[in-house]
Amino acid sequence: MSCNTCGTKGGCSSTHPGCKSNGSCGTSGCDKLEVFDWLAGMNSTHEPNTSLEVRFKNTRKEFFFNEKGLPLQKGDVISVESNTGFDVGVVSIAGELVKIQMKKKGVTSEGLKKVYRKATQEDIDMWSGAQAMENEAMVKTRRIVSDLGLKMKISDVKFQADKNRATFFYIAEERVDFRELIKVLADTFKVRVEMKQIGSRQEAGLVGGIGSCGRELCCSSWLTDFRSVSTSAARYQQLSINPMKLAGQCGKLKCCLNYELDAYMDALKEFPSAKARLKTKRGTAFHQKSDIFRGMMWYSYEDSPSEFIPMKVDRVREVLRLNEDGKPVDDLKEYSYVTPETSDRDFENVIGQDDVARFDSQSNQFNKKRAKSKGRKKNPNKPKSK
Repeated sequence: MSCNTCGTKGGCSSTHPGCKSNGSCGTSGCDKLEVFDWLAGMNSTHEPNTSLEVRFKNTRKEFFFNEKGLPLQKGDVISVESNTGFDVGVVSIAGELVKIQMKKKGVTSEGLKKVYRKATQEDIDMWSGAQAMENEAMVKTRRIVSDLGLKMKISDVKFQADKNRATFFYIAEERVDFRELIKVLADTFKVRVEMKQIGSRQEAGLVGGIGSCGRELCCSSWLTDFRSVSTSAARYQQLSINPMKLAGQCGKLKCCLNYELDAYMDALKEFPSAKARLKTKRGTAFHQKSDIFRGMMWYSYEDSPSEFIPMKVDRVREVLRLNEDGKPVDDLKEYSYVTPETSDRDFENVIGQDDVARFDSQSNQFNKKRAKSKGRKKNPNKPKSK
C-alpha cells in the first residue's frame, strides 16, 4: 500500500517508522495490520532483540526467532519456518517494540519458529503462484460443499507459500462433520487441509466494503476487538429498532452502536426515570420520548396520548418532588417549555416582487415625444396636414 501523499514517505510498507498522516493520506490511512513503531530510532543499551513480528494473509500475525541475526526491518519480505515446509510473510515489527507486543499477548521467546532468510525471487514467485490459486480453489471448494450437502459456507482459502498446506475459512451456525470434506479436498488439491471456523463479523472484515456512513467498514480497516452489541444500545440512544438500518454487512448489529453508548449512559443519569408517571389534577401523564442533547422530556395524558407536552428536565424533577409530597399539580402545561419567539425582521426581501418590464411603458412614451420633437426641428416649414 503506497501513495504519493503517504506520511511514511515511500509507502506504508517502507522502512520509515510509522505513519503520521492520521488517515488523511490518499489511501485513507494504513490498515489495521500496520503498527506504529514509537521505539524506532532510539539508542538501546541492551542487546538487539532477535524476535520479529510477521504478518500474513487475513490479519494473521506470528512471532519468529531471528536465529541468524539477519539485518531485517519493517516491510521486509522473509521466508519463515512452518509446521510443514516454509511460508512467506512481511515483517510488521522489528526491534524493542516486539518485546512489548510479546508481553502484551503472553508469548514467550521459547519455542518460537525460526526465520530462514530474506525471501529470494524464487520464494516470492512461489508465494505469488500460491496466492493466484486461492480464488479458484475457493469456488471449487464451495461446489464440493454443495455436493456433499454440508450446511456451511466457505469464506476464504489461504495457501502456504510452498503449496504444501491450505487453510479453509468457513462459517457454520451448527456443528458440521467435515471429515469427508477434508478427504475430498486433500485428494483434489494435493495439500494438507486445515479447517478454521470464523464468525460473520470476521468474514465481513475479510471481504471488506463500504458502510452506510460512506466510509470503509471498521472491521476491515482498524477494528480487531469484536464486542457484543445488543438492542439496548439502540434504545439508550433513542434510535428506532429497525433491523434494516441497525444491521451491518455481516447481518449483525453494527459495532458503531457501542462507540457513543457510554456518553449516552452518562447523560441519561441526569434524567428522571422514564417509568415515572406525573400526577396532575387533570389526570396522569406518562413519558413519551426524551432529547438528551436539549435536556428535554415529552409527556402526554392517558386520555390524549397524541398531544405531547415538552418539559425541561429540572421542571420534571420539580413535578416529581411535588407528587412525592402528595401535591398533584394543576396541569403540565404550566410547566411546559415554551419556544422563545423570534424577533420580526425589520427588512423585506423585494427580490422577485417587481417586474423587470415595469419601465417599458414610460420609456416608450418618452421615445415617442423625443421622435416628434426631432421631426419638427428637421422640417420646420412643412405645411400641416389638413
